[in-house]
Amino acid sequence: MKKLLWVMLCGLGSGGIWMLAKEVGGTNLPVSDLLVKVRASVRPTLDAEAKSKALTVGSPVLVRIFKESLELEVWLQQPKAQQWVLFKTYPIHKWGGGTLGPKLAEGDGQAPEGFYSVGAKQMNPFSNYHLAFNIGYPNAFDQAKGRTGSAIMVHGAKVSIGCFAMTDPLIEEIYLLTEAALLAGQGKFPVHIFPFRMTPERMAAAKDDPNLPFWENLREGYRMFEEAKQLPKVTGDSTGYHFTKP
Repeated sequence: MKKLLWVMLCGLGSGGIWMLAKEVGGTNLPVSDLLVKVRASVRPTLDAEAKSKALTVGSPVLVRIFKESLELEVWLQQPKAQQWVLFKTYPIHKWGGGTLGPKLAEGDGQAPEGFYSVGAKQMNPFSNYHLAFNIGYPNAFDQAKGRTGSAIMVHGAKVSIGCFAMTDPLIEEIYLLTEAALLAGQGKFPVHIFPFRMTPERMAAAKDDPNLPFWENLREGYRMFEEAKQLPKVTGDSTGYHFTKP
């Protein structure tokens, strides 16, 4: 395990003391007393579970969310093969009071759909909702479309108005997996959010939904990953999301 360097910084956040953990060769991440306790109690179990699947905690992470089935997947990249392997599927307790479809405006109660990324500055172990990370909404595509909103998180505490709320034990695992990847050098981890599993049958059932053109665009990225278990490169502008092979 790489050595951790600890730096104490005062006056950040809501009047508390923040610690930044910097792993040699990695990046700065905030550390709370809660996170220190979670690492001690949960990390050994995660390490053992990953090892049993020939995976490593600290490998690059991909998060996929499916709103209809209330599922959050964590994928880890195999160190040698460079392919992505599903580590675990976590049940989402709640994703807000909206309906299937993208978030359009601040306060609309919707949870986003699309392709997002999370870096060190978006991790929050001091959240009022146990542990949290900001998914990065609105992204370039959302902004080009004039969509607004802020502070869309994956967090604990089982409450949500437009966020993705988990139970506290589950967000602890998810947070540790994502934090470990960032500390090991993954600059940002991707978060792919879909309304549902985009099978031909489910897409056919949505043929009369006004969101169908947007969902067909999302499905391009969904299908590229499903077929090869390789992450497509994703960009977005006012015309939609665009995908290229890695």
